[in-house]
Amino acid sequence: MRDWGQKVKVVLLAGGLGTRLSEETAVRPKPMVEIGGMPVLWHIMKMYSHYGFNDFVICLGYKGYLVKEFFTNYYIHNSDITVDLCKNSVEIHKNASEPWRVTLVDTGVDSMTGGRIKRIEDYIDGTFMLTYGDGVSDIDIRKLLEYHKSKKVTATLTAVKPAGKWGQLEIGSGDRVKEFMEKPKGDGGYVNGGFFVLEPKVFDYLKGDNTIWEREPLERLAKDGELCAYKHDGFWYAMDTLRDKTNLDDMIAKNKAPWMKW
Repeated sequence: MRDWGQKVKVVLLAGGLGTRLSEETAVRPKPMVEIGGMPVLWHIMKMYSHYGFNDFVICLGYKGYLVKEFFTNYYIHNSDITVDLCKNSVEIHKNASEPWRVTLVDTGVDSMTGGRIKRIEDYIDGTFMLTYGDGVSDIDIRKLLEYHKSKKVTATLTAVKPAGKWGQLEIGSGDRVKEFMEKPKGDGGYVNGGFFVLEPKVFDYLKGDNTIWEREPLERLAKDGELCAYKHDGFWYAMDTLRDKTNLDDMIAKNKAPWMKW
């Protein structure tokens, strides 16, 4: 399998308001909401890094300065240091940081998803990957990339079947429960799970800040025969609500977090 790690950048959408998680996002961007003690954005980056992809471009918007502060101070937070107050100096002793190169781009507070992608065009010089800053998965990133390359299309999205949000009951005669399923699959259809692989030509499908990536651009790509779906039937989970955050925290606490392969 070809080594694309040094060539393919990873773009992360991290600028939305996250209104359905307002308990947390009133004070921080949604991707900075912590699961297992670290931002969900960090978890997503660790997923890509596990497969050798360490060059990231993060699309900032709402409270983007908090993401900048996180990465600006990341090196110090993950090292042993001595602070000399008299000399106003910091000495680094042990570094346990990541091998990441992170480009942080202000893509506008009110920009839509397509507008954010358009704004990072100058930072892209070839095939790149893109995903949302709130979804984790056990997807094999390298297999996804190889699949995309084999199809020779402009865009590939990952198609998933999300679990139902609520337990499902099958009720028989006399109102007796015949079967109970805690987390059944949805309605059986595939949905857009993010984890895209894109060619630079995709920028031709994007207009201004008001462009919604999931609407006209993807619809046009599909109509032009330039969009493929990589079917992933494994684990995938999007953190949309406080309940989702709690579920992800529980998975980590029980050492049953399928996305944590590192």
